[in-house]
Amino acid sequence: MGAFRFDAVTIPPEAEALRAEVRAFLAEELTGIPEHVRAGSWSRSSAAFSAKLAARGWVGMAWSKEYGGHERSFLERYVVLEELLAAGAPVGAHWIADRQSAPSILKFGTEAQKRAIVPRVARGEVFFCIGMSEPDSGSDLAATRARAEKTADGWLLNGTKLWTSGAKTAHYMIGLFRTSTESKHGGLTQFLIDMTTPGITVRPIRDLTGDAHFNEVTFEDVRLPADAVLGGEGQGWAQVTSELAFERSGPERFLSSMRLVVALIGAVGPAPNEKQAAAIGRLTAHLVTLRRMSVSVAGMLARKEDPALEAAVVKDLGAVFEQEIPQIAAQLIEAEPTLDRSSVYERVLAEITMISPSFSLRGGTREILRGIIARGLGLR
Repeated sequence: MGAFRFDAVTIPPEAEALRAEVRAFLAEELTGIPEHVRAGSWSRSSAAFSAKLAARGWVGMAWSKEYGGHERSFLERYVVLEELLAAGAPVGAHWIADRQSAPSILKFGTEAQKRAIVPRVARGEVFFCIGMSEPDSGSDLAATRARAEKTADGWLLNGTKLWTSGAKTAHYMIGLFRTSTESKHGGLTQFLIDMTTPGITVRPIRDLTGDAHFNEVTFEDVRLPADAVLGGEGQGWAQVTSELAFERSGPERFLSSMRLVVALIGAVGPAPNEKQAAAIGRLTAHLVTLRRMSVSVAGMLARKEDPALEAAVVKDLGAVFEQEIPQIAAQLIEAEPTLDRSSVYERVLAEITMISPSFSLRGGTREILRGIIARGLGLR
């Protein structure tokens, strides 16, 4: 039977030294952005803000300088990420490219793919979306039905991807397509797709706030060159499961509701009642525990280990935590969650209440994650 590994990892002084610099930068850059907008966190995007981060060397931090990176540690990057998330910075434009798409290209891509794309990501010029989930299959990636067929000069793609974050502003997608029906897992291949290719249609999926972070992307006879394959043909399953460790373990998996915690503490004030003090203390304990687990996974990634099981645990527990925060807050202060109120707390509560249902969808549904955990522990 397997077991979880969450070894203690201490963030080193050179990483902690970044914290004050990042906070000073954010204090200046986020001035004037309303709290309920900042509550959208990494779902909000600003190409201009991403460019400023890149200019400071805070995109592609751990990558080789040969490909535009800065060769800083995973833990230095972690400090920057948690400060951005805690402050509610609009990082959505470059987030996916920095977190997983460019690292996947560096790991599996050809030299030509690396040199053509990764330095542009590090400069904040190129954004990515992820083509994994499909209609009627949820997070069961092995159920992928979108097909890629070989042609005389490349590939022909047809199918639909769903819940595709940031597709309307992304320059590229790394998409998972079925290239063979002989093997459920072995018949999958990843492709590097230019989103301006004819035959691609992006349709927004609006949430309760009116935003369209999620999208539906359809492929109708989309032609790709032969060199659009990322990694090896038929290797998509192994590659995508490796990629998901980056997606599921970061601080965005428990800090998406952080601006509501800040607003709640401000609304309660310096003299909370017994119920409020107990609830805020409990939230703090959960937050500290999740952070320790997430930092441990960052340490595993830095050592080039495979933390797929631990990442699934962080994502599952983090989503539960994030979704509980608006429920707990609503029980502690009698308030009407609405964006029309003058109260900062009520507006932030409204924003988080409306977007929190999506927290257990992105990065893998709860059912899929718990299946992964059960298999990892030898329970199924």
